[in-house]
Amino acid sequence: MDIFKAVRRLFFLFQELTIIYVCNKLPSMKYNYSVTDKMKNFEKICREQGVPLTVQRRAVLETLAGRFDHPTADQIFEDVTQRLPDLSRTTVYRVLETLVLLGVIHKAQHLGSAARYDPNTERHHHLTCLNCHKVVDMEDEILDQIRIPKTSSKEFEITDYSVHFKGYCADCASNKKKLKTSQK
Repeated sequence: MDIFKAVRRLFFLFQELTIIYVCNKLPSMKYNYSVTDKMKNFEKICREQGVPLTVQRRAVLETLAGRFDHPTADQIFEDVTQRLPDLSRTTVYRVLETLVLLGVIHKAQHLGSAARYDPNTERHHHLTCLNCHKVVDMEDEILDQIRIPKTSSKEFEITDYSVHFKGYCADCASNKKKLKTSQK
C-alpha cells in the first residue's frame, strides 16, 4: 500500500471515528478465544520453552485473560491478590514481563500513561480516552494493510505496528457536555 493512500485512509478513518464517537458507538475487538484456550496455549509454550508453569504465572494470566479492559499491573495485582493474598506486587510485575517475553500477552505502552496489558496478541489497534484512560480495542482491515516502511538505512528492524487513537469515550464525552451545559 502506497504511503499517501495509507495517510489518506487514516484521515478518512479519523473522520469515521469522529462519526462513530458522535453516535456513541466505539468499535470493539472480538476476542476469539476462551480463558481455557489461552491457558492451554500458555502451558504448551511453557513446555516448549522450558519455562516453569508456576501457580503465580497461572493466576496472573487467568486474571488477565478474563479481562477486556487492558488493565495496569496494579489492577491485575489487586485482582490476583484476592486469590493469592501473599503474592507481592513485584512478583506480579515480573510475571507480566515474563508473559510478554513469551508472547502470551502484549504490553501496550502509550506515551504519558501507565503500561497496560492485553491478552489479545493478534494485530489490533487502540482507542484511548484522554480523560479516564480507558483503552478499547479496534479492528480495521485498512490499518492492518499499512506497508511497513524500509528502515535498513536507519539500522532499525520493524517487526509489527499498531495504531493508537486518542479521544474521549462515550461516558467522558457525555460528562464534558453536561459540565459545559451546567456552567452556562
